[in-house]
Amino acid sequence: TGAITMDQKSLWAGLVVLLLLQGGSTCKLVCYFTNWSQDWQEPGKFTPENTDSFLCSHLIYAFASISKNKVIIKDKNDVMLYTINSLKTKNSKLKILLSIGGYLFGSKGFHAMVDSSTSHLGFIKSVILFLRNRNFDGLDISWIYPDVKDNTDFTVLIHELAEAFQKDFVKSTRERLLLTAGVSSGRQMIDNSYQIKKLSKELDFINLLSFDFRGSWEKPLITGHNSPLRKGQLDRGMSSHYNVEYAVGYWLNKGMPAEKMVMGIPMYGWSFTLASAETALGAPATGPGAAGPITKSSGFLAYYEIYQFLQGAKITRLQDQQVPYAVKGNQWVGYDDMKSVETKVQFLKNLNLGGAMIWSIDMDDFTGKSCSQGPYPLVQAVKRNLGFL
Repeated sequence: TGAITMDQKSLWAGLVVLLLLQGGSTCKLVCYFTNWSQDWQEPGKFTPENTDSFLCSHLIYAFASISKNKVIIKDKNDVMLYTINSLKTKNSKLKILLSIGGYLFGSKGFHAMVDSSTSHLGFIKSVILFLRNRNFDGLDISWIYPDVKDNTDFTVLIHELAEAFQKDFVKSTRERLLLTAGVSSGRQMIDNSYQIKKLSKELDFINLLSFDFRGSWEKPLITGHNSPLRKGQLDRGMSSHYNVEYAVGYWLNKGMPAEKMVMGIPMYGWSFTLASAETALGAPATGPGAAGPITKSSGFLAYYEIYQFLQGAKITRLQDQQVPYAVKGNQWVGYDDMKSVETKVQFLKNLNLGGAMIWSIDMDDFTGKSCSQGPYPLVQAVKRNLGFL
């Protein structure tokens, strides 16, 4: 543990120096929304009509795909795309980006396209055409995640997109297309996947996926929080890296400017089925928790499902990690609530980060009908505390 302490001390010493060099910045509220939430039953069925065009500074549509080196949207419902334009009509300052990739697309989905310079060029041309024709403001690359042999391809792709967007801007009468990336918060992944100093020059900002630190994939399987702000008392060795504070510090220390880092806040939690009467953090589990009634995915609950679960549950707030968890019967879920998101926003403001990212607005109580806290209770709490309500 001495090595870890020294590691963290040197990390934060470097961070303090970096922060002294950073000026203040305008906070962004970057909100992903998914094209599969429209298939969920009420009250989880989400379409862009459900969103207020003044809710976020940036909306990101997840996810587009790549086929034959061209960008495509596999969306049964084209209304999604038409609605995007109506949101921008109401709020001309709103930026809407298209995200390509995601967990299911994985790293392999990018391989054919990055294999040759010809396929690169074809893809980049198709991206610019697609974004301009459909009135998007930029592109988010969600390559989950480049491995060691992919990281040069990833850097080259970002470089070529940035260059092409600049050329398009010079020729065009419109604003330059934005270029962002959804990036890992795992230390090993950060080391393997990203040439950070190069990326920091090319990207407008990164969306740090500062969640999924713990879940039902772990071995041995014990309960753990999806997105703790800080290291817990039980964390030793590598597990002391599994928190938002460490991930943010690591990215900053490796050279990503604070104002280009947008910190992720989840609107969901990972759940577990307990193996015994033990219910604390780190209790043994037999597998993922029961699927939610709407999202129907074992081990995973949207905030509006968690809120229902909380009725009659025992809630514990982890003082060290600054997040809550709840237990009911043999079900255990770690989640974020209004208090924890407010604490996270204060943390990112103290570091002068570029803002907060929401994954994803369709998992908050967007109708206001499930939690009796008004529409978008968590997003609104983030927004209020960022200071632009």
